[in-house]
Amino acid sequence: MSPYILATLLFGLGLGTTITFASSHWLLAWMGLEMNTLAIIPLMTLNHHPRAVEATTKYFLTQATAAAMLLFASTTNAWFTGQWNIEQMTHPLPITLITLALALKIGLAPVHAWLPEVLQGLDLTTGLILSTWQKLAPFALLLQIHPSSSPLLIMLGLTSTLIGGWGGLNQTQLRKILAYSSIAHLGWMILVLQFSPSLTLLALLTYLVMTFSTFLVFKLNKATNINTLATSWAKAPALTAPAPLMLLSLGGLPPLTGFMPKWLILQELSKQDLALIATLAAITALLSLYFYLRLSYAMALTMSPNNLPGTTSWRLPSLQLTLPLTTSLVATLSLLPLTPAVTTILTL
Repeated sequence: MSPYILATLLFGLGLGTTITFASSHWLLAWMGLEMNTLAIIPLMTLNHHPRAVEATTKYFLTQATAAAMLLFASTTNAWFTGQWNIEQMTHPLPITLITLALALKIGLAPVHAWLPEVLQGLDLTTGLILSTWQKLAPFALLLQIHPSSSPLLIMLGLTSTLIGGWGGLNQTQLRKILAYSSIAHLGWMILVLQFSPSLTLLALLTYLVMTFSTFLVFKLNKATNINTLATSWAKAPALTAPAPLMLLSLGGLPPLTGFMPKWLILQELSKQDLALIATLAAITALLSLYFYLRLSYAMALTMSPNNLPGTTSWRLPSLQLTLPLTTSLVATLSLLPLTPAVTTILTL
């Protein structure tokens, strides 16, 4: 692809998200989401493979359906209330429809079935964009709607944490595992959205950092399934040592960064007299933890039965940029001591 076309598509991605961020009118927000979708579709077909074309088609149809639902719901809200302002959502019918449309856009369960299949058909770089940047604009709209006392959000959150953990147990493809990991993390964010939007933003930020690190590690190792992780020691021994800690941080184990949002979310749910919901969410997190431990075991505690042909890869100079990976890996492993400062900021 020409660098000019690539720059135009990336600019379109950024502009679409920025328009949605800055808009207070539903039509402008819808336009930003559509620009986002249309900009990423050529990037998804960079790898000329039938799986990539199939994934792109599924993604386009899903996003078009969600955008049509969003437009219909916002029009219905304007019919009922005479308002196009995003923050003036008062009627329960358009609020429910828009929440479901945005859930379909980001891949929340039970409307999640497209996400693992789409992510499996993409390369790791485009999958990283789909798992991180593409979540920002729909989350901005969810935060602006802020439906209060909505059992729909609780149901979506609990279902996502359960499906995200359960679905990843039987997978061997890393991209599908990361898709189910994304579903589970999004469920935690949705659970606490109506009680503490700032806590949802914190969970989203930590998820972005941890997912960024994970995708870059797999991209550096050129790993797409669990079996290829066994060759990590020969490819990048210095990176393979902290990589299991990164995966455990995704699972939310202390004393790693991933424990911070789950800890604060469980604390907030308990404050809202939702101890049963908090208990169920914590139990479903154990399902996700299992497949992170499985990946850690395959990466750090097993060796490939075959010798790698040719020169040992770690002796060759690496041409990949490792500064973003280094920065995000440090953030993934060591930000838990900042929790008191974060809680202070959240209470301001």
